[in-house]
Amino acid sequence: MQNKIIKINNVLVEHFGIPPRNKKLPNPVEMLIGTILSQNTNDRNSYQAYKNLKEKYKSWDEILTARRSSIESVIKVAGLGKQKSEAIKSFVQELHEKKGKLSLNYLNRMDESSAIEELTKYKGVGVKTASCVLLFALDRNVCPVDTHVHRTVNRIGITKQNTPDKTFFALNEDFPSKIAHPFHTNLIRLGREVCKPKKPSCSICPLLKICDFKDKNLEKTAPSKQNAFMLLDNIS
Repeated sequence: MQNKIIKINNVLVEHFGIPPRNKKLPNPVEMLIGTILSQNTNDRNSYQAYKNLKEKYKSWDEILTARRSSIESVIKVAGLGKQKSEAIKSFVQELHEKKGKLSLNYLNRMDESSAIEELTKYKGVGVKTASCVLLFALDRNVCPVDTHVHRTVNRIGITKQNTPDKTFFALNEDFPSKIAHPFHTNLIRLGREVCKPKKPSCSICPLLKICDFKDKNLEKTAPSKQNAFMLLDNIS
């Protein structure tokens, strides 16, 4: 599987380029909150909700005493306001109770598996959110799996799993070093622009010749126009 991942990564980098990322790693707490906001919405709306939070609350400690309904009103542009505000409020409270401060720096002493296990103990934090914290804030070579990554790697034939979490653990069991960020980010672009859930544009896919997907759509189509803005590379 390693060789196939490396080959696919090389093709995607040639096609999309090397994705830009922050030179300075963001705060893991901010990354976790940003990832919660990113669920089931587009990057622009979730980034606006993140900026709204930062403007409303000058420090995350203020969320400890903020009403959940107030948090919900601030992040409503991202959708699922009640669910996301509950997750953010709960996480901040649990972390403060556990560590006495709002810091996830203690994760630096853990390996990837232990850090994922630790983060998913927090209510409302799943495997995808935890793995995003590891990749984007702690610079670990972990490839998060969202709906796009799940769909594409299973169509391509890297894994054969029926849920994103199962795909995550299968994909990261022996993942090649130093390529998690471009691989993850370019697969999201592939899933948004080409390998769409319904009627994928296989005829223009850079991975056409090495993809195992049986129901290829070979009609001539143009790629979907997408904004290349990626929320988690802009959290700071």
